[in-house]
Amino acid sequence: MTPEPIGTTRWTIPGGFVPTESTGPEPAMVSHDKLCMLNTGNEMATLEITLHYQNARKAGPYPLTLAPERVRHARINDLINPYAPPLGQAYGVVVESSVPIVVQFTRQDTRQAEAATATSLAYADA
Repeated sequence: MTPEPIGTTRWTIPGGFVPTESTGPEPAMVSHDKLCMLNTGNEMATLEITLHYQNARKAGPYPLTLAPERVRHARINDLINPYAPPLGQAYGVVVESSVPIVVQFTRQDTRQAEAATATSLAYADA
């Protein structure tokens, strides 16, 4: 018997913000927001990531894939296609997947030498 995949197909994170300043060597110490996505199922996940801003048009959708039984990390800073999202602005993100996945959100803020990292599980829209 194959177990059901863990997670859901829509996830949201309302508190995104990628600082434009960083302290320390690149690329490890560049300030960034990152999505960590886990696909426990046996099907390829086709993902769309959309960023929603308070005073700007939405960015995306950014297409990604996530292989079966794998994890993938995607920095918001590195999303390019269809265009690079604006940085230094508050945003919310919606991750939509063709199959159930789990999404975690991480921020690394290195604007000061005393770097800060925060992480949380995204909201699952079950």
